[in-house]
Amino acid sequence: MLRISGRQFRHCDGILRREFLTIGTFAGTALSLPALLRAENQRTSSQRAKSLIMVHLDGGAPQYETIDPKISAPSEIRGPFAPISTAVPGIQISELMPKVAAAADKFAFIRSLTGSVGRHDAFQCQSGFAESDLKSMGGRPALGCTMSRLKSQSTDQVPTFVDMMQGRPLVRNSARAGFLGPAYQPFRPDMSSMFERELESGMKGELNRLGGDHTVSLTLNEALSTNRMDRRLSLLDDLDKIRRAIDQQGMMQAMDQFQQQAVSILTSGKLAEAVDLSQEDPRIVERYSLPENRPGSQSVTSESSHSVKKFLMARRLIEAGVRVVSLSISDFDTHSSNFPRMQNLLPIVDHGLTTLVADLEERGLLEDVTILAWGEFGRTPRVNKNGGRDHWPKVGPAILAGGGLKTGQVIGATDRLGGEVADRPVTYKDMFATVYHQLGINPHQITINDLQGRPQYLLDEGKAIRELL
Repeated sequence: MLRISGRQFRHCDGILRREFLTIGTFAGTALSLPALLRAENQRTSSQRAKSLIMVHLDGGAPQYETIDPKISAPSEIRGPFAPISTAVPGIQISELMPKVAAAADKFAFIRSLTGSVGRHDAFQCQSGFAESDLKSMGGRPALGCTMSRLKSQSTDQVPTFVDMMQGRPLVRNSARAGFLGPAYQPFRPDMSSMFERELESGMKGELNRLGGDHTVSLTLNEALSTNRMDRRLSLLDDLDKIRRAIDQQGMMQAMDQFQQQAVSILTSGKLAEAVDLSQEDPRIVERYSLPENRPGSQSVTSESSHSVKKFLMARRLIEAGVRVVSLSISDFDTHSSNFPRMQNLLPIVDHGLTTLVADLEERGLLEDVTILAWGEFGRTPRVNKNGGRDHWPKVGPAILAGGGLKTGQVIGATDRLGGEVADRPVTYKDMFATVYHQLGINPHQITINDLQGRPQYLLDEGKAIRELL
């Protein structure tokens, strides 16, 4: 988080200047906003702005307790929860998601997601690739970072990509720019004061081992007041005028455009307003509210009911003009007490997804906003001795909504025990090909150069899911 002290003064939109200078920082770096925006001004565009909200089910959600219940499986596999009918005849999902069931015509359920690399982070869910792919060059970029490269413009008043993931340390560092370089890192608001997400002691050690570049927040020296910053910017402007006079290639003019966008983002107040839920209609805030006395048991690393408002913040960011928003709901890593924990946690996802879809539809935005909820893998068919389900990369669940997709259907199937794909396997890259398609981008035609100047396709394989288009 960037925190700048000094005299407060209010803009015409009601935002204090010092407020909007404290709303966030760039993921994994103290990079300045102008540096983030400064890049080649050669981009593709589409006629209609399409957006994406990515919901990471941190830890890997179980297929059984979400969208693929197995009533005919033995009790040690199916668990205590029954399947329920949905608004779409012939489709059943878990009783832990009754609101999604009632609105099933608005959702598509992927029961055969396969090809997980088995890593306990969100990298594959952000990029479609394994972390090892092009790792020597920094790795593949997250989709949101690619969108920043392709779609951001110097006149933007909000960033293209906002990352709100708060899961385990490796999840917090999953939305990376890779070989695109730090100029395309996501903007990451500091939400620690709004959504507390406690880390287990092992996770804290893991975060420490990542080093200072991956700390949760970065604080600017309190001695740097807004007046001092203004003087520095004025001095830089004077120096730029001298350099501009001898500039023969127009580079200074290009830098000016990105500097103007940086100032535009900070001073417009749109981003600060979007993450300030006090600006929202209280009746809408109430719709995104969920009682704290949920059934089951809450893990120390799991979300409170307040985290449903992450979905509201995502909608506000999209409405403000952000193209890609990622958020996380924790903690699905249920190696113990899976059933009471799912009974406590899944109501957050159930309420958040359905409220978000209804809200977007009422605002006329649902057709232009794709929603994707998934995790890094599924969970084991057999329940372990601690009443938990362990990691299961062979198959996992995914839920899609909005974006003009053909919803109200199930795609793919697993075997009787829910541990193997039995029909219509869908890979992570298939999912990304689908999302790119809905964003108006052909990932198999567009290339971006890596650090060695070689063109790389956005996806090297994967096909858009035809049933959804």
